[in-house]
Amino acid sequence: MSTLSHPDTLPRAGTRPLREGAFGNAVHLVCRECRTTAPLGPSYACGECFGPLEVGYDLPRVTRADIEAGPANIWRYRQLLPVPADIMSSRNMEPGYTRLLRADNLARELGIRRLWVKDDSGNPTHSFKDRVVAVALSAAREFGSTVFACPSTGNLANAVAAAGARAGIKTVVFIPENLERPKVVTTAVYGGTLVAVRGTYDDVNRLASEIAGEQEGWAFVNVNVRPYYAEGSKTLGYEVAEQLGWRLPQQVVIPVASGAQLTKVDKGFSELVALGLVEESPYRVFGAQATGCSPVSAAFKAGHDVVRPVRPDTVAKSLAIGNPADGPYVLDVTRRTGGAVEDVSDEEVLEGISLLARTEGVFAETAGGVTVATLKKLVETGRLDPDQETVVFNTGDGLKTLDAVAGRVGPAATIEPSYAAFTAAGLV
Repeated sequence: MSTLSHPDTLPRAGTRPLREGAFGNAVHLVCRECRTTAPLGPSYACGECFGPLEVGYDLPRVTRADIEAGPANIWRYRQLLPVPADIMSSRNMEPGYTRLLRADNLARELGIRRLWVKDDSGNPTHSFKDRVVAVALSAAREFGSTVFACPSTGNLANAVAAAGARAGIKTVVFIPENLERPKVVTTAVYGGTLVAVRGTYDDVNRLASEIAGEQEGWAFVNVNVRPYYAEGSKTLGYEVAEQLGWRLPQQVVIPVASGAQLTKVDKGFSELVALGLVEESPYRVFGAQATGCSPVSAAFKAGHDVVRPVRPDTVAKSLAIGNPADGPYVLDVTRRTGGAVEDVSDEEVLEGISLLARTEGVFAETAGGVTVATLKKLVETGRLDPDQETVVFNTGDGLKTLDAVAGRVGPAATIEPSYAAFTAAGLV
């Protein structure tokens, strides 16, 4: 069965009628291409043009004080998300409000006047995916789903397995068989069903789409409940603005896998302006990819509007999506804001991890290495203004990708337990 052939055949996550207020101030789904609206439900493709759907709102008047009075997690922004007002009473994760770190040492090394690191490694499963999964889980519950599932390059697998365990819902997670071992272990430990698939992430994603179209009651977070899932990334934009004292940064550098994170940070900034929570000011958005999987970067450099799929071959497996769903929209955002999409080699990725670690004490996974290395490249090539305030996003913990750097670091020396051996080693 094709999941895109007609709106009546779109995958369904459950059969329970929606309760009033189930999606807060969300009022409908809207096509990102033709702007046709559709009722709130477990759909992700437009019935008119097959374009992707996203959530549309009738946003209430929200004040800074309203938000600041909320909990220190993403639910402080619940009025701006497709979740019920009572979301805090549910058995859900509480990700978000992670630190915004003033990165003076890294800034000095790169020649940037003011630099911040939005460090999402402090989330429950140590990546930004906890944000999107928390919103997706709320939607899955409202749809009466019996299985919470996803295809994943690793971080999403961790987040879905953990959130499902806490919520008491069955989870089924699909991953490429060559995924980093730490990410496999930190998914399997939560006790759900973990399925390794022979192939790339794009092969895994196609399989998930087929299953979603056939299995009643399955909520695939990034397939049939993707419109809700993606909204969780807006909270990164909200937090950055709030943590900067309710103002927008002038430049942001964001890793690109599917591209949803980058586009939703931009959406979050726009909503804050529309609500009068921040003053409107120009900002530039830059996307970061690994050269071994850089279809969006290639399209940007070629001046194309269409992203040509590629077969990933990079150490940055969490960004290894060869056919990114939001690729064209990343191009739109970066071009509209005067930014760019750049890519860096695997060697530069590993150097980026080391650079952030030794300057700021932040150990990033390979996606963070991509972003820091891209930041460095953008400064060196003159495309990012070093005099403007910049925020770079670290989306995951380096403990998830230890193998990537294991061969590059280690003891300075191995000595006998004596002072003579210590002095002989020439360590001082």
